[in-house]
Amino acid sequence: MVESIHILSTWKSLFGHRVQIALAEKGVEFEYTKEDLSNKSPLLLQSNPVHKKIPVLIHNGRPICESLIIVEYIDEVWTDRSPFLPKDPYQRANARFWADYVDKKVYPSWVGILRSTGEAREAARKEFIECLKLLEGELKDKPFFGGDTFGFLDIALITFSGWFYVYKIDGYFNVEEECPTLMRWVRRCRERESVSKMLPETSKLYDFMVSTRKKLET
Repeated sequence: MVESIHILSTWKSLFGHRVQIALAEKGVEFEYTKEDLSNKSPLLLQSNPVHKKIPVLIHNGRPICESLIIVEYIDEVWTDRSPFLPKDPYQRANARFWADYVDKKVYPSWVGILRSTGEAREAARKEFIECLKLLEGELKDKPFFGGDTFGFLDIALITFSGWFYVYKIDGYFNVEEECPTLMRWVRRCRERESVSKMLPETSKLYDFMVSTRKKLET
């Protein structure tokens, strides 16, 4: 049986990039459909009728939603390569905890930096840096969050890394100065083909930021 693997996402979706990286890590080829979120496709609405959000992974006609759930699904289906989650139950729970932290704390502060102005933007910047410092403390001196192997939490966080370079180019702040150990981890991750090929170019992200901020000023 020829497997059908289809992703619904957008070029700038941090969450969609997780799914693409996870599949690439497993060596799984997939079809990609770029969604227009201002005019959502019938396939997206049918595949995720509850939240109507991207990303969606459609595997042999069956949709799976929510990026971290999708990454775990990929890990459980394609087991011939290194697992994303460790065998130890405590370590698995810890990886899930921090990945959830990325979604509930890092992502909202990233949105605040992108879409706020003045004091609200500065507050978001401070929270973003605090979150990254906490994650840097969890990383310690390990090559990856799970140890020697690129895994679940690495996939959850690395999709934000392009924005670290955008903020430096913009002159807003420098993640390298705030979190040097974390930036070494970023460079290590971005050496992986699965990451470098799936993440958008920094220049494209920068142009998106400039466009978004111009809209806030009008």
